Amino acid sequence: MTPNSTDERPDRRNIGSRAEQLDRERTAFERVRLSRNTLKRLALVCALYLGVLLAIYATVARTAGRAEFQIIPIVVVIAFVFEGLDSSAGMGFGTALAPLLFILGYEPLQVVPILLLSEMLTGLVAGFVHNEFDNVHFELDPSNDATKLVALFATVGSVAVFTSIVLVYAAVELNTNLIKMYVGGVVVLMGASGLVRAKIGPSLTYRPKLLVGFAVLAGVNKGIGGGGYGPVITLGQLFSGVYEKSATAITTLSEGIVSLVGVITFFLITIHGVSIDPLLLPSIFVGGFLAAIFAPYLVRIVPNAVWRYVIPGYAFLIGISAIVLGLDA
Repeated sequence: MTPNSTDERPDRRNIGSRAEQLDRERTAFERVRLSRNTLKRLALVCALYLGVLLAIYATVARTAGRAEFQIIPIVVVIAFVFEGLDSSAGMGFGTALAPLLFILGYEPLQVVPILLLSEMLTGLVAGFVHNEFDNVHFELDPSNDATKLVALFATVGSVAVFTSIVLVYAAVELNTNLIKMYVGGVVVLMGASGLVRAKIGPSLTYRPKLLVGFAVLAGVNKGIGGGGYGPVITLGQLFSGVYEKSATAITTLSEGIVSLVGVITFFLITIHGVSIDPLLLPSIFVGGFLAAIFAPYLVRIVPNAVWRYVIPGYAFLIGISAIVLGLDA
């Protein structure tokens, strides 16, 4: 990190100053334009996407039978919508999609492992794209505050998600209704938190120690229900003074890393007889991955003042939806 880096100036935010500067110095129209190098890197990401999709097709066709590899249009559409919202508002993919898939008749072991796999890939890709579009600025040598926050969420969240998955699916048998109720309850609480934050206004004081508890709770949520991770750490960052655009990017990348641990854990517990159904994998992956590229671009263009209302407003809508789903259960 160089001494004159904008992310470290004492009179600016600890995290998000680069995105804040971009918003202040360029109009939305000017932010539409991308450099040639950025376009080249995005082309490589798209090529990687096609390669991974073909690899998944081959794997699923071999292990589950070609009949199991289905593209379900409604699942593709809702995965695109909720991943787009997740990568732009920091929440909603697993939190909203998991209960909806439960309502459509899918079981937790058809939903949770596949959501984790999809979020692993889309989270890593969207995190890269967010950085490419200057919604956030990550540095490794030395690590800046944004990178340290990702490490915090990823480390604490990974331990939590590993523990919760093992307890719920390998050691303790919880019924499906209990899992559905838990996911819905988290959504309601996050919606209420969004309303509170909207009323008290944004904070400019960065308090990373308060975010450890958010990381633990978020990891438990993801391990048990496949969702509830994004709302907790996104809103937690906003309460702690992180710029809205950067909070979304940090959540997205952290979610990808934590989901990787979840995927590994699920594969490990299959040794103990837990069967994972890959039926939804291709549909969720196609819709989610495409949205993971588009959403960071939307975040770059739209002024942060809009996201300041969109994020808590979306949290409120998630809460209302959770209440409706809970009444229908």
